[in-house]
Amino acid sequence: MHKFVLTVTCKSTRGIVAAISGFLAGHGCNIVDSAQFDDLDAGRFFMRVSFISEEGATLEGIRSDFAAVAAPFEMDYRFYDGASRTKTLLMVSRFGHCLNDLLYRWKIGALPIDIVGVVSNHFDYQKVVVNHDIPFHHIAVTKENKPEAERHLMNIVEATGTELIVLARYMQVLSDEICQKMSGRIINIHHSFLPSFKGANPYKQAYERGVKLIGATAHYVTDQLDEGPIIEQDVARITHAQSAADYVSIGRDVEAQVLARAVHAHIHHRVFLNGNRTVVFPASPGSFASERMG
Repeated sequence: MHKFVLTVTCKSTRGIVAAISGFLAGHGCNIVDSAQFDDLDAGRFFMRVSFISEEGATLEGIRSDFAAVAAPFEMDYRFYDGASRTKTLLMVSRFGHCLNDLLYRWKIGALPIDIVGVVSNHFDYQKVVVNHDIPFHHIAVTKENKPEAERHLMNIVEATGTELIVLARYMQVLSDEICQKMSGRIINIHHSFLPSFKGANPYKQAYERGVKLIGATAHYVTDQLDEGPIIEQDVARITHAQSAADYVSIGRDVEAQVLARAVHAHIHHRVFLNGNRTVVFPASPGSFASERMG
């Protein structure tokens, strides 16, 4: 038996679920997990189906035959092999908490991705990356060399077959060209103080204002800085007894957890773009730590 995933987006109408389930049953497949959402305001339908082929049907054959089912509904659909891992390129600057968290989850198997490399505009985490037997790429970025630096980055993306870029606290703004070329395939993390506390030392600013909630937001990168479709968010409560250093420590923990959850949802094909928003289907209970696709 082999596990596959089908994702579907189309105009909302009757008969979609019946058509999909009937097709899979007819091809000797058993549905093991299914989630759907009908956005009545936008008139769009979203569905994710995880299924097992019990009678030897191949992914190529299923995909080919499904075209006849998809056509009447004008479906935008994708089939994924559950055994394949998303080729992921991590990018970091000088704050390593998100990078270290992702590497740890990847190492213990909680985040089943294929890390094809780490790109940084500094050397701070070169040794950490190399010790994980992962290629490290230093790309210095200045105002003068930014076009050249981005060409170097895209050469790495193309050479490694990168399917997802994760900005694990990478503190450089990507060009509109890269954002458009990799649309829906770049995930960023930032604190949720925006737009209240911009610039340097946002946690210090928050401390001085007596903020009681610290949050983080993971989103897809667009040409609008920090305004892309949100994938995951979380918050932690703060009290008057905590220091500015506590704010930073708690904030880093929230950022790392939120980014990991966003990446986990993306690689398991649970995130659907819906205009400026996303539809994110939750994983089964306990699967964030243990879900295996294959």
